[in-house]
Amino acid sequence: MNKKNKNIKKEKMINTLPIIKETEWDRWVENSKKYPDRDAFIHWVAGEEPFRWTFSSLLKAAESFAVGFKRKGVKRGDVCATIIRHNKYFYPIYLAISSIGAIPSVLAYPNPRLHPEKFRQGLEGMSKRSGLDWILTERELSEVVDPLITKEDSTIRGSFFPLEWEKDLKFEGKELEEIEKVRADISVSDPVLLQHSSGTTGLQKPVLLSHKAILDFVTNYAKSLDLSPNDKIISWLPLYHDMGLIAAFHLPLAFGIPTVQIDTFEWIMVPSLILEAISKEKGTITWQPNFAYNILADKVHEDEIEGISLESMRLFINCSEPVRDRSNNLFFDRYKKYGVKEKSLSSSYGMAEVTFLATQTPAGEKLKSLTVNRQKLKQGIVELVTNGDNSRVCCSSGKIIDGCEIKIIDEEGNELEEGFVGEIVVKSVSMFDGYRNYPEKTAAVLKDGWYFSGDYGFCYKDYYYIIGRKKDIIIVAGNNVYPEDVEDLVSQVKDVIPGRVIAFGEDDEDIGSEQISVVAETKITNEDEHKKLKLEIIKAGMLDDINIKKVYLVPPRWLIKSSAGKPSRKANRERLVEKKEIIKWS
Repeated sequence: MNKKNKNIKKEKMINTLPIIKETEWDRWVENSKKYPDRDAFIHWVAGEEPFRWTFSSLLKAAESFAVGFKRKGVKRGDVCATIIRHNKYFYPIYLAISSIGAIPSVLAYPNPRLHPEKFRQGLEGMSKRSGLDWILTERELSEVVDPLITKEDSTIRGSFFPLEWEKDLKFEGKELEEIEKVRADISVSDPVLLQHSSGTTGLQKPVLLSHKAILDFVTNYAKSLDLSPNDKIISWLPLYHDMGLIAAFHLPLAFGIPTVQIDTFEWIMVPSLILEAISKEKGTITWQPNFAYNILADKVHEDEIEGISLESMRLFINCSEPVRDRSNNLFFDRYKKYGVKEKSLSSSYGMAEVTFLATQTPAGEKLKSLTVNRQKLKQGIVELVTNGDNSRVCCSSGKIIDGCEIKIIDEEGNELEEGFVGEIVVKSVSMFDGYRNYPEKTAAVLKDGWYFSGDYGFCYKDYYYIIGRKKDIIIVAGNNVYPEDVEDLVSQVKDVIPGRVIAFGEDDEDIGSEQISVVAETKITNEDEHKKLKLEIIKAGMLDDINIKKVYLVPPRWLIKSSAGKPSRKANRERLVEKKEIIKWS
C-alpha cells in the first residue's frame, strides 16, 4: 500500500470529534492547511468547464472579500443578506462574511416572473422581521433594493455589489491587527448563520444558529452517513434552503470534502445535469426531495444520459415529509440499469430549527417501509397489513441521529407508545434558540426545550415515519384524511401532471364538516375534456374510500410553490377559495 492510500485508510471514517471549541472559520482555515490542493467547490455551469475552488484558493479569495466588507463598514454581528445568482464567487463571499464576525443570510434571487414590487415588499417585510443590515447583490437589482435603504423605518443600511470588487486584497498593518482581534474574540456560541425556515408567501421564520450548533450537528450527522474523505457531494439544491445550505455547503466544508454545485434553475430546465455530474465527478452523496425523483424518472430522455454511470453513488437521500414510496420506486426502476443500488436509496427527516435533520437511514441500510391499514391510520393506529385497496405504504425517515431526542405526543401532550400516530416533538444539541425577533412564533413551537414540529408521524421498531402536517389534515365527518394520500391518488390519474396536485379541506355548512377539495394541474384545455377529467379524479378517490367534493383544474405552473419547491396547500387554497381568483387558460 502506498503512502497516499495509508493516509486515506487512517482518515477513513469521520466518526469522532472532540467537544466543539472552535468556530467555523477556525475549521475552514484548518482544512485549507490540511487539504490545500483538494477541491472544495466544483462550480458547474451547463456547457462550460467546471470551475474548481481548492480549499486554499477558496480561503485566499474569502480573505480578499473580507477586506472589502470591512472597508465598507460591515461589523461583527451585522446581518448580510446575499441575493446572488449561481456564481463561482458566492462561496468565498459567504465565507468572508463569517470570517469578520458578521452573519450571512442567503435569500432567493427573484424569479423573472415575479413583479419587482412584489419582491421588494417581501424583502422589506423580511428586513423588518429578521433585521437585515446589508444587502449583497448584483447591480441590476439596485432599482429594487435602493428605495428600501432610504425608507425611514428600514433596517437596511446599504447595498454592495461584491462581484465587481478587486479580487486580490489583503489585510495589512492596522487592519490586520483589528481583524485578528475580532476573530480571536468570536465565541462558539456567537451566531454564524441566519437561515429561514420554509415559507410560501415569503421567508417568514428567521432561525439564528451558532458556530457550535452547526459544528455539533455536522459532527453527529457525519456519523450517520459514515462520511469519509473519499466522499464527494453533488447538489443542485438552492442555498437559501437548509437542505442545500447545511447538507451541501456547511457539512462538506467542515470535513474537507468536495462538493459539486449545480445551478438550481439549470437543473430544472435540464434535470440530467445532476446525473452527468455524478458520472463525471464520481459523486457519492446527494439529497433530493420527492419531486426531484419524479422529474428524473419521467423527464430525462435516454439519449441525454447515454454512457453515464451512477455506480459511485452510495446515498441518494430523500428529505421530504413524507417520503413517498412511489417516488423512490420510479427513480430506482428507471436508473438501476445505470448502477443505482437499492441500498443507496436513503431518507431523512428534519427542519431548520434543529439546523437540518433529526433522523437519517443509517448508511448501508435498505430504506424501510411499512404497509398499513389506511382507515386505522386515520384513527391514529398503525396496523400492518398486506397490500390491498385500503392500504398505504409508509416510508421510514430513518433513526434518530446522535444529539437528538424525539417524542410522539397526543393532543394533550402525553407521550404515545410505539405504533400510534401523534405530533413529532424534537430536542437537539443543535437546536435554535428561537425565531429572531419573533417571540410569539417562538413561544408557539418551543416549550421546555422541545420543538413542536407540527408534523404527524409514528415510531415503529426505532424507525420514524412521517405521514403529514398537523395543520393540513382534513377532518371529514370526524375522520382524519391526510392530504398526501389524496394527492398521491390524483397524481396517478391520466392527464394530471404528477406531483402538481394539492388537496385541502373546505367547510361545508350543510353537513357541518369539511369536504375534500383538489387542485390539479393539467395540460388539457377543452371544456368537455375537463368535465371528464374531473369525473376520473372523483372516481379515483372513491376507489380508495376518499370522497372528493370539488375538483379545480388549473394550467401548468399555476400552483404557488414554497421556498422548498413544493406546492403550498395554504397559499393555493387562499388564492383559489378565499380570493376567488379566476383561472385563466392560455
